[in-house]
Amino acid sequence: MTRWLDDDEQRTWRAFMATSQLVNEELDRQLQRDSGMPHTYYVVLMKLSEAPDRMLRMSELAMELNSSQSRLSHAVARLEERGWVQRRPCATDRRVSWAFLTDEGFAVLAAAAPGHTEAVRQSFFDRLTPEQVHRLAEICEAVLGKTDS
Repeated sequence: MTRWLDDDEQRTWRAFMATSQLVNEELDRQLQRDSGMPHTYYVVLMKLSEAPDRMLRMSELAMELNSSQSRLSHAVARLEERGWVQRRPCATDRRVSWAFLTDEGFAVLAAAAPGHTEAVRQSFFDRLTPEQVHRLAEICEAVLGKTDS
């Protein structure tokens, strides 16, 4: 039997979806305008910048991004063309390849980060109270299954 959404759940779900789309579109526009890259590329560069030696297995990077291998492979190919990322084979397992953030890619990310951070603030955090930010973090962590309780 289907458990239909009640009115409050429906209103909440639609507000969440609209908010998610609005913020993602605003961030994508800002990054395209100011840094010449889509938000997806920024997130790939960011994930690699946070990894040990700025390198992750392609499969691990795909999992971190909730992306398919083929979709990630396409994005990494575009980033390779720009000289921002390199694919490197694994020395011990030919089935594995690594994505490596180049110095040029790191510099591009560092240049994009201040504008992106300001866009995140303007499109999202500046519209919330500190208590709302705290509650939203709890909600997101619960949905992602990362709560300690």
